[in-house]
Amino acid sequence: MIDILSEMFSYAFLVRAMIVGLLISLCSSLLGVSLVLKRYSMIGDGLSHVGFGALAVAAALNAAPLSIAIPAVVAAAFILLYISENAKIKGDAAIALISTSSLAIGVAVVSLTTGMNTDVCNYMFGSILAMSKSDVNLSVALSVCSLVLFIAFYNKIFAVTFDETFARAIGVKAGIYNMLIAFLTAITIALGMRMMGALLISSLIIFPSLTAMRVFKTFKSVTICSAFTSVICFIAGIICSYLYATPAGASVVIINIVAFILFSFIGFARGSARLKVFFKRGKI
Repeated sequence: MIDILSEMFSYAFLVRAMIVGLLISLCSSLLGVSLVLKRYSMIGDGLSHVGFGALAVAAALNAAPLSIAIPAVVAAAFILLYISENAKIKGDAAIALISTSSLAIGVAVVSLTTGMNTDVCNYMFGSILAMSKSDVNLSVALSVCSLVLFIAFYNKIFAVTFDETFARAIGVKAGIYNMLIAFLTAITIALGMRMMGALLISSLIIFPSLTAMRVFKTFKSVTICSAFTSVICFIAGIICSYLYATPAGASVVIINIVAFILFSFIGFARGSARLKVFFKRGKI
């Protein structure tokens, strides 16, 4: 294993992918717990489609991809949040509306300019070769900012996640913290989709938190387990991608699926063991 890692880290593009991927995995797993509990899981999928449309426009304008993708995805996140809270259109319908519209615009722009080439496939399914040095610097800076903001406002995010009405009653400005969650999610999606792909980046938000919830039941324990699971699955996925020459995004998602099945089995076994104890004590 050490020889494999040494060989991998001899390639600069793999080092860049590993640095950005670990930070993105950590950010997405932390935010994923709140998004899953608030039933906003599909917001990541919707924002990734917006990101694809923005990347297509950036390619057509020959501009830096992230300079257009990040503002576009952040704006879409705020619009989705506003629609889900204030408009007559329900949250899932709003996500479907914006995501399909963005995807259609992106495909149309690409077809009218560069054509459906390999760059489009990279945007759709991700590529570890897509990260330049400037992308890495920007990704590291924004990822660290996202982690600091999440840790600094952890208690407020916890309150808004579990009972928004009660949080408002005790003076917590829930609207601001919902916007903070949407903003951090948008930044994470925009940074991670070039490596994971527009179709797969939402898996980094959904899988680690759902996996941790199979075994752990408190917000803190789920958050910690989700972070560790996401990081370990990403490293294992990149190693599998390197060994078997499979796409990095797909490899990471498959490892996450395996972890989800394993944790589901552990959770089921623990539940069965507790039931046996209750039966023996005559409590049921």
